[in-house]
Amino acid sequence: MRSTHTADRSSMSVRRSVAGLICAAALVPPASAFGAHSTGTPEQIAWVRRAASNFVSAELSGNGAGACAILNAPLRTTQHHRTCAQRWNANLATLLREPGGRARLRAQKHAIPSATVVIHGNIASLDLATPLMSGSSQFVWTENCWMLRS
Repeated sequence: MRSTHTADRSSMSVRRSVAGLICAAALVPPASAFGAHSTGTPEQIAWVRRAASNFVSAELSGNGAGACAILNAPLRTTQHHRTCAQRWNANLATLLREPGGRARLRAQKHAIPSATVVIHGNIASLDLATPLMSGSSQFVWTENCWMLRS
């Protein structure tokens, strides 16, 4: 009788250990979650997210000048006798008329606060499902702030 009781206790102990390991493993995030964290100082990360949010807000409101205010200097130049604001106003008018255009911008705006920001020196990238501009969501530290570059 004693050996049966000891065997039952051993079996219970093993089961508890296995159950404990399973519970502990369930609490550990997947390996991909470890790599999906922002790098840089909290201030840099917040500044990049704020710049991205300001850019998307300007786009949503059809404000070409506001969008240009976030662009790196080479992108703000006059081209073919049109200012940056004039070009962006025209682009935004088209974008906001497209089916789903405004919804895509809203989705971007919603994703920015939790998007991963990676900063290397004076270059920052923002990991969004759809890029902010021309296939890129990269910023450069210039003019004492983060400016969007293509």
